[in-house]
Amino acid sequence: MSRPENVLRVATVNVNGIRAAYKRGMADWLAGREVDILCLQEVRAPDKVVRELLDEQAWDVHHAEAADKGRAGVAVATRRDARAGTLLPVARRDSIGHEHFAASGRWVETDHALADGSTLTVVSAYVHSGEVGTVRQDDKYRFLDVMTERLPELARTREHVLVVGDLNVGHTELDIKNWKGNVKNAGFLPEERAYFDRFFGEHGYKDVARELAGPVPGPYTWWSYRGKAFDTDAGWRIDYHMATPALAAAAVSAVVDRAPSYDTRFSDHAPVVVDYQL
Repeated sequence: MSRPENVLRVATVNVNGIRAAYKRGMADWLAGREVDILCLQEVRAPDKVVRELLDEQAWDVHHAEAADKGRAGVAVATRRDARAGTLLPVARRDSIGHEHFAASGRWVETDHALADGSTLTVVSAYVHSGEVGTVRQDDKYRFLDVMTERLPELARTREHVLVVGDLNVGHTELDIKNWKGNVKNAGFLPEERAYFDRFFGEHGYKDVARELAGPVPGPYTWWSYRGKAFDTDAGWRIDYHMATPALAAAAVSAVVDRAPSYDTRFSDHAPVVVDYQL
Protein backbone atom coordinates (compact mmCIF):
# COMPACT_ATOMS: atom_id res chain seq x y z
CA MET A 1 0.00 0.00 0.00
CA SER A 2 1.56 3.30 -1.11
CA ARG A 3 2.33 5.83 1.57
CA PRO A 4 0.86 9.32 1.00
CA GLU A 5 3.18 12.31 1.12
CA ASN A 6 3.97 13.87 4.49
CA VAL A 7 2.90 10.70 6.29
CA LEU A 8 4.95 8.83 8.85
CA ARG A 9 4.10 5.13 8.67
CA VAL A 10 4.73 3.11 11.84
CA ALA A 11 4.18 -0.65 12.03
CA THR A 12 4.29 -2.94 15.04
CA VAL A 13 4.21 -6.73 15.11
CA ASN A 14 5.03 -9.54 17.49
CA VAL A 15 7.01 -11.77 15.14
CA ASN A 16 6.99 -14.85 17.42
CA GLY A 17 10.66 -15.42 16.57
CA ILE A 18 12.15 -13.34 13.76
CA ARG A 19 13.98 -16.24 12.11
CA ALA A 20 10.77 -18.26 11.85
CA ALA A 21 8.87 -15.18 10.64
CA TYR A 22 11.33 -14.61 7.81
CA LYS A 23 11.08 -18.24 6.76
CA ARG A 24 7.30 -17.79 6.59
CA GLY A 25 7.35 -14.69 4.41
CA MET A 26 7.81 -11.65 6.63
CA ALA A 27 10.32 -10.12 4.21
CA ASP A 28 7.73 -10.11 1.43
CA TRP A 29 5.23 -8.31 3.65
CA LEU A 30 7.79 -5.71 4.71
CA ALA A 31 9.05 -5.08 1.18
CA GLY A 32 5.62 -4.02 0.00
CA ARG A 33 4.55 -1.90 2.98
CA GLU A 34 6.71 1.28 2.79
CA VAL A 35 7.15 1.39 6.55
CA ASP A 36 9.24 4.22 8.04
CA ILE A 37 9.53 2.86 11.59
CA LEU A 38 9.15 -0.85 12.33
CA CYS A 39 8.68 -2.06 15.90
CA LEU A 40 9.13 -5.73 16.74
CA GLN A 41 8.39 -7.86 19.78
CA GLU A 42 9.29 -11.40 20.75
CA VAL A 43 12.28 -11.21 18.42
CA ARG A 44 13.97 -14.17 20.15
CA ALA A 45 17.28 -13.97 18.29
CA PRO A 46 20.83 -12.68 18.82
CA ASP A 47 21.50 -9.10 17.80
CA LYS A 48 23.70 -10.17 14.89
CA VAL A 49 20.91 -12.27 13.39
CA VAL A 50 18.37 -9.46 13.72
CA ARG A 51 20.67 -7.01 11.92
CA GLU A 52 21.41 -9.50 9.14
CA LEU A 53 17.75 -10.27 8.52
CA LEU A 54 16.64 -6.63 8.50
CA ASP A 55 19.66 -5.55 6.40
CA GLU A 56 21.56 -2.78 8.15
CA GLN A 57 22.14 -0.97 4.88
CA ALA A 58 18.41 -0.34 4.70
CA TRP A 59 17.50 -0.12 8.40
CA ASP A 60 18.90 1.47 11.52
CA VAL A 61 18.23 -1.18 14.18
CA HIS A 62 17.99 -0.66 17.93
CA HIS A 63 17.45 -4.07 19.51
CA ALA A 64 17.16 -5.01 23.19
CA GLU A 65 18.01 -8.68 23.47
CA ALA A 66 16.76 -10.57 26.52
CA ALA A 67 19.28 -12.08 28.92
CA ASP A 68 17.27 -15.31 28.72
CA LYS A 69 18.31 -16.61 25.32
CA GLY A 70 15.50 -17.44 22.96
CA ARG A 71 12.94 -15.37 24.87
CA ALA A 72 11.37 -11.93 24.46
CA GLY A 73 13.48 -9.31 22.67
CA VAL A 74 12.19 -6.02 21.24
CA ALA A 75 13.43 -3.67 18.53
CA VAL A 76 12.81 -0.36 16.81
CA ALA A 77 14.06 -0.24 13.22
CA THR A 78 14.08 3.03 11.27
CA ARG A 79 14.34 3.03 7.50
CA ARG A 80 17.56 4.86 6.64
CA ASP A 81 16.06 6.74 3.71
CA ALA A 82 12.90 7.80 5.57
CA ARG A 83 12.46 11.55 5.12
CA ALA A 84 15.85 11.73 3.40
CA GLY A 85 17.55 10.22 6.42
CA THR A 86 16.35 12.87 8.87
CA LEU A 87 14.26 10.41 10.89
CA LEU A 88 17.18 8.38 12.25
CA PRO A 89 17.26 8.20 16.07
CA VAL A 90 19.07 10.92 17.98
CA ALA A 91 18.93 8.96 21.26
CA ARG A 92 18.29 5.37 22.32
CA ARG A 93 17.47 3.55 25.55
CA ASP A 94 17.26 -0.21 25.92
CA SER A 95 15.09 -0.72 29.00
CA ILE A 96 12.14 0.73 30.87
CA GLY A 97 14.49 2.10 33.53
CA HIS A 98 13.79 -0.35 36.34
CA GLU A 99 16.57 -2.66 37.54
CA HIS A 100 14.31 -5.72 37.69
CA PHE A 101 13.59 -5.45 33.95
CA ALA A 102 16.97 -4.12 32.80
CA ALA A 103 17.83 -7.20 30.72
CA SER A 104 14.32 -8.50 30.08
CA GLY A 105 14.14 -7.54 26.40
CA ARG A 106 10.68 -6.03 26.87
CA TRP A 107 11.09 -2.28 26.39
CA VAL A 108 13.20 -0.18 24.03
CA GLU A 109 13.00 3.55 23.24
CA THR A 110 14.24 5.75 20.41
CA ASP A 111 14.02 9.54 20.07
CA HIS A 112 13.49 11.13 16.65
CA ALA A 113 13.81 14.81 15.74
CA LEU A 114 10.92 16.03 13.59
CA ALA A 115 11.10 18.84 11.04
CA ASP A 116 9.25 21.29 13.29
CA GLY A 117 11.86 20.87 16.03
CA SER A 118 9.73 18.61 18.23
CA THR A 119 10.80 15.21 19.51
CA LEU A 120 9.01 11.94 18.86
CA THR A 121 9.81 9.10 21.25
CA VAL A 122 8.93 5.63 19.96
CA VAL A 123 8.68 2.66 22.33
CA SER A 124 8.49 -0.99 21.34
CA ALA A 125 7.03 -2.88 24.30
CA TYR A 126 6.33 -6.51 25.08
CA VAL A 127 4.28 -7.03 28.23
CA HIS A 128 4.35 -10.43 29.90
CA SER A 129 1.56 -12.81 28.93
CA GLY A 130 1.11 -13.80 32.58
CA GLU A 131 -0.58 -16.78 34.17
CA VAL A 132 -3.07 -16.49 37.01
CA GLY A 133 -1.70 -17.52 40.40
CA THR A 134 1.94 -17.74 39.29
CA VAL A 135 5.12 -15.68 39.40
CA ARG A 136 4.55 -14.89 35.72
CA GLN A 137 1.44 -12.92 36.68
CA ASP A 138 3.32 -11.18 39.49
CA ASP A 139 5.97 -10.09 36.97
CA LYS A 140 3.25 -8.84 34.63
CA TYR A 141 1.73 -6.64 37.31
CA ARG A 142 5.17 -5.41 38.32
CA PHE A 143 5.91 -4.42 34.72
CA LEU A 144 2.55 -2.68 34.35
CA ASP A 145 3.28 -0.81 37.58
CA VAL A 146 6.54 0.47 36.10
CA MET A 147 4.68 1.47 32.93
CA THR A 148 2.37 3.65 35.04
CA GLU A 149 5.48 5.55 36.12
CA ARG A 150 7.27 5.70 32.78
CA LEU A 151 4.34 6.70 30.56
CA PRO A 152 3.55 10.02 32.27
CA GLU A 153 7.27 10.76 32.60
CA LEU A 154 7.68 10.42 28.83
CA ALA A 155 4.59 12.52 28.14
CA ARG A 156 5.90 15.32 30.37
CA THR A 157 9.28 15.54 28.65
CA ARG A 158 8.48 15.01 24.94
CA GLU A 159 6.11 16.64 22.50
CA HIS A 160 5.08 13.29 21.02
CA VAL A 161 5.20 9.76 22.48
CA LEU A 162 4.17 6.56 20.73
CA VAL A 163 4.14 3.30 22.67
CA VAL A 164 3.46 0.31 20.46
CA GLY A 165 3.63 -3.42 20.82
CA ASP A 166 2.15 -6.57 22.22
CA LEU A 167 0.75 -5.39 25.54
CA ASN A 168 -1.00 -8.71 26.22
CA VAL A 169 -4.21 -7.21 27.61
CA GLY A 170 -7.57 -6.76 25.93
CA HIS A 171 -8.88 -3.48 27.30
CA THR A 172 -12.62 -3.86 26.72
CA GLU A 173 -15.17 -6.46 25.70
CA LEU A 174 -14.78 -5.27 22.11
CA ASP A 175 -11.17 -6.46 22.14
CA ILE A 176 -11.81 -10.20 22.55
CA LYS A 177 -14.33 -12.20 20.58
CA ASN A 178 -14.89 -14.70 23.40
CA TRP A 179 -14.59 -12.22 26.27
CA LYS A 180 -17.12 -13.97 28.50
CA GLY A 181 -14.97 -17.10 28.58
CA ASN A 182 -11.83 -15.16 29.48
CA VAL A 183 -12.76 -12.89 32.38
CA LYS A 184 -10.78 -15.10 34.77
CA ASN A 185 -7.82 -15.61 32.45
CA ALA A 186 -4.61 -13.62 32.06
CA GLY A 187 -5.05 -11.04 29.35
CA PHE A 188 -8.58 -10.02 30.32
CA LEU A 189 -8.54 -9.88 34.10
CA PRO A 190 -10.29 -6.84 35.61
CA GLU A 191 -7.08 -5.97 37.46
CA GLU A 192 -5.11 -5.91 34.18
CA ARG A 193 -7.73 -3.91 32.34
CA ALA A 194 -7.72 -1.31 35.12
CA TYR A 195 -4.15 -0.38 34.15
CA PHE A 196 -5.38 0.46 30.66
CA ASP A 197 -8.18 2.55 32.12
CA ARG A 198 -5.39 4.62 33.66
CA PHE A 199 -3.23 4.69 30.52
CA PHE A 200 -6.17 5.97 28.46
CA GLY A 201 -7.63 8.02 31.30
CA GLU A 202 -5.53 9.93 33.82
CA HIS A 203 -2.27 9.45 31.87
CA GLY A 204 -3.83 10.97 28.76
CA TYR A 205 -2.72 8.45 26.13
CA LYS A 206 -5.01 7.56 23.23
CA ASP A 207 -5.76 4.10 21.82
CA VAL A 208 -5.13 5.09 18.20
CA ALA A 209 -6.56 2.04 16.44
CA ARG A 210 -9.68 2.03 18.62
CA GLU A 211 -10.30 5.73 18.07
CA LEU A 212 -10.08 5.29 14.31
CA ALA A 213 -12.10 2.07 14.19
CA GLY A 214 -14.84 3.17 16.57
CA PRO A 215 -16.90 0.89 18.84
CA VAL A 216 -16.71 -2.26 16.73
CA PRO A 217 -15.49 -5.77 17.58
CA GLY A 218 -11.72 -5.89 17.09
CA PRO A 219 -10.14 -5.49 14.69
CA TYR A 220 -8.26 -8.38 16.27
CA THR A 221 -4.48 -8.72 16.08
CA TRP A 222 -3.78 -12.17 17.57
CA TRP A 223 -5.26 -15.59 16.97
CA SER A 224 -4.14 -18.83 18.56
CA TYR A 225 -2.45 -21.32 16.25
CA ARG A 226 -4.66 -23.96 17.84
CA GLY A 227 -8.02 -25.01 16.48
CA LYS A 228 -9.96 -22.78 14.11
CA ALA A 229 -9.36 -19.47 15.87
CA PHE A 230 -8.01 -17.74 12.77
CA ASP A 231 -10.61 -19.14 10.39
CA THR A 232 -13.47 -18.08 12.68
CA ASP A 233 -11.81 -14.78 13.62
CA ALA A 234 -11.88 -15.75 17.30
CA GLY A 235 -9.14 -13.27 18.06
CA TRP A 236 -7.84 -10.81 20.61
CA ARG A 237 -6.85 -7.16 20.08
CA ILE A 238 -3.73 -6.97 22.24
CA ASP A 239 -1.32 -5.11 19.93
CA TYR A 240 -1.53 -1.34 20.34
CA HIS A 241 -0.50 2.10 19.19
CA MET A 242 -0.75 4.26 22.35
CA ALA A 243 -0.09 7.91 21.55
CA THR A 244 -0.05 11.25 23.28
CA PRO A 245 -3.02 13.37 22.22
CA ALA A 246 -1.47 15.59 19.53
CA LEU A 247 0.16 12.59 17.87
CA ALA A 248 -3.06 10.57 18.05
CA ALA A 249 -4.91 13.44 16.40
CA ALA A 250 -2.44 13.22 13.51
CA ALA A 251 -3.30 9.57 12.81
CA VAL A 252 -5.18 9.24 9.52
CA SER A 253 -5.45 5.46 9.11
CA ALA A 254 -4.90 2.26 11.06
CA VAL A 255 -4.80 -1.13 9.39
CA VAL A 256 -4.38 -4.64 10.75
CA ASP A 257 -2.52 -6.61 8.11
CA ARG A 258 -4.41 -9.85 8.66
CA ALA A 259 -3.04 -12.61 6.43
CA PRO A 260 -5.44 -13.85 3.73
CA SER A 261 -5.33 -17.41 5.07
CA TYR A 262 -4.04 -19.48 7.98
CA ASP A 263 -1.16 -20.93 5.98
CA THR A 264 0.11 -17.52 4.80
CA ARG A 265 0.67 -16.11 8.30
CA PHE A 266 4.25 -15.35 9.31
CA SER A 267 3.25 -15.01 12.98
CA ASP A 268 0.29 -15.64 15.24
CA HIS A 269 0.05 -11.84 15.48
CA ALA A 270 -0.80 -9.51 12.60
CA PRO A 271 1.02 -6.20 12.04
CA VAL A 272 -0.76 -3.01 13.07
CA VAL A 273 0.16 -0.22 10.65
CA VAL A 274 -0.73 3.41 11.33
CA ASP A 275 -0.15 6.49 9.17
CA TYR A 276 0.50 9.76 11.02
CA GLN A 277 0.20 13.05 9.13
CA LEU A 278 3.25 14.87 10.49
